[in-house]
Amino acid sequence: MEETRLSFIGDELVAGYGDARALGWTGRVMARTPREADILWTSLAVPGETTAQLADRWQAEVSRRTTHTRVNRLVVALGVADVRAGVSYARSRLALANILDTAASDHRECFVVGPPPLGGVDPDAVAQLATAAYEVCARRKIPFVDAFEPLRNHEQWNADVSAAGGAHPGQAGYGLLAWLVLHRGWYEWLGLERPA
Repeated sequence: MEETRLSFIGDELVAGYGDARALGWTGRVMARTPREADILWTSLAVPGETTAQLADRWQAEVSRRTTHTRVNRLVVALGVADVRAGVSYARSRLALANILDTAASDHRECFVVGPPPLGGVDPDAVAQLATAAYEVCARRKIPFVDAFEPLRNHEQWNADVSAAGGAHPGQAGYGLLAWLVLHRGWYEWLGLERPA
């Protein structure tokens, strides 16, 4: 199988901030991805970044870590910074569309993970942001993982986020995020058989 270069872009949750095991959800997902996939992956996180800020910076950073002679993939993980900053859903939608369209023109296959519920952030606003992101992905036939609805009333997620002061999950919460990604199209996107 040809080597794949895969980049995760997003906010501090992409970096696993607050995880006692220092794996975050990205490390857990990659640990469950078969080694024969031959994936060199990088995590390019910027704390508190809005989708528009992400759209401005991602291409230069990702391009330095990939080549056009290999398979290049991009995982876009959306956070709640747009809600905190009062960014309109239309602007968030446009920024995500720009990321995905630029990636497509660069021959990068994309996978998008929506924003999860966090303490102190209006859950209805996060739900609307997740819906806006889903619509952008659906139009482009890009896999989208809804991290909001499955975790909104999840007892373990909420306890884990509360224990961390509401800003991020801990070890259990990152495990839940990883489970969602792995069971919502990850292996299919990579063209791999799901491990037994």
